[in-house]
Amino acid sequence: MLYDKLDREIIKFLQGSLPLESRPYAELAEHLQVSEEEIVARIGSLADRGIIRRLGAVLRHQRAGYRVNAMVAWKTDVSNQDRSGQIMAEFPQVSHCYLREVPPDFAYNLFSMIHARSEEELKHLVAEISLRTGLDDYLVIRSIKEMKKVSMEYYR
Repeated sequence: MLYDKLDREIIKFLQGSLPLESRPYAELAEHLQVSEEEIVARIGSLADRGIIRRLGAVLRHQRAGYRVNAMVAWKTDVSNQDRSGQIMAEFPQVSHCYLREVPPDFAYNLFSMIHARSEEELKHLVAEISLRTGLDDYLVIRSIKEMKKVSMEYYR
């Protein structure tokens, strides 16, 4: 068996919004009548076995004061892509940074999602990233509308 009933309850809990507190598993542990340490150990085991691939936060950037955002597509070559991606990922305003295989007629293969409080800040961030990475060929792709931002739901 890949996981038991207790693991399933933990997975159900993790697929939703976690409490924003210092002990987010305390109430779950009490409900399941196990220790918080047991919850954490089981989460680690689920991850080690590939049942859980990752835990991640969803940033509601508008609520956090970030009113302007854009996906920036950068043109980079194999010799520079890892270094450039690492530099971009160091910026706290970059929530996503990844390399993609793209069609031959679209040479921009490194993508970064940048969140800013103003248009001026966004322009400054893009310029700073360009300067630090040495990448000066890029496209700024604006978000028009956010369509969906939900956690995966495997169990109810």
